[in-house]
Amino acid sequence: MIDRRVLGKVLGLGAGAAAVSPVGLPGLWAAQPASASTGAGSGAPSTASSAVPAAGPGAPAAFARPRQIRAGLLDVGYAELGPAHGPAVICLHGWPYDIHSYVDVAPLLAGEGYRVIVPYLRGHGTTRFLSRRTMRNAQQSVIALDVIALMDALKIEQAVLAGFDWGSRTADIVAALWPERCKALVSVGGYLVTDREANLRPLAPGAEHAWWYQYYFATERGRLAMEDKTLRHDLTRLVWGTVSPTWAFDDATFERTAAAFANPDYAAVVIHNYRWRLSLADGERRYDALEKRLAARPVIGVPALTLDAERDPFTAPGGGAAYRDRFTGPYEHRTLTGIGHNLPQEAPAAFAQAVVDVDRL
Repeated sequence: MIDRRVLGKVLGLGAGAAAVSPVGLPGLWAAQPASASTGAGSGAPSTASSAVPAAGPGAPAAFARPRQIRAGLLDVGYAELGPAHGPAVICLHGWPYDIHSYVDVAPLLAGEGYRVIVPYLRGHGTTRFLSRRTMRNAQQSVIALDVIALMDALKIEQAVLAGFDWGSRTADIVAALWPERCKALVSVGGYLVTDREANLRPLAPGAEHAWWYQYYFATERGRLAMEDKTLRHDLTRLVWGTVSPTWAFDDATFERTAAAFANPDYAAVVIHNYRWRLSLADGERRYDALEKRLAARPVIGVPALTLDAERDPFTAPGGGAAYRDRFTGPYEHRTLTGIGHNLPQEAPAAFAQAVVDVDRL
């Protein structure tokens, strides 16, 4: 999940986040309310440029069987919706989630004419390593390189990148290091590039408490739990309920996603990701140059729209103030009230609207 560096405080929202409904979206935003959207330093609420209709009764309950393509070190499983020659949008999921975080977002964007690509990240779903000898590495630069390789394989020169959790971090990195490949960015939680040096310093107890599973994964008990089917199932479901306290998901919704955790490399990838963040596991030296660039906290100059979820325990207070200086291009920020960590699945129309709007910044 999101980087500890942004968690100076985790309780409450910044003062002055007045609730407002963007014009043109009365029905949508009545169901998925948003607070003030602050433009690039203007301090004035922004309005959505066009209305993305909410998903109708014919929206899919699940994606069709994933497609597969060899890309870099992986055979990537991915869902694709929309016209083959439409402008590309790549939606990136987090942990403990899968492509179904976008099962309602994708048809909305496809209906707006976008070619929507939703890949399983390494270690998830039908994505597989091509070689048994490849390190099951999940350091941040490697997952970003997976996205670049996927774009190359699909012959996508440039795309709008949109993500949450691991997906936000990955999209942020591509936007920062390869801006020519990122037309625009939607990032839930803002600037999530991992700062491993900062992660060595303790947070306030309340913030540390929210990260209980990260420290659990640092132990052999945590590793064994992730390798055990029943314990993994119960742990991930507990995380869902904790970080999305207002989301009334049912058993079928969780089980649909939990199927992606049966990937044979799932435990290894997840454990390495969280241990690497805390400097408890090494990455690969061939990625040191990229990690050095990321350690300098590079700015993001592409058009960007950041989203905060009010009920997400990892959302920093202040309406995006903690990371505003990392975005130097056209920029907008929105906070969704009453929404938890899995923002695309909890508020799909609001997320889809953000993609449409950032594409026009």
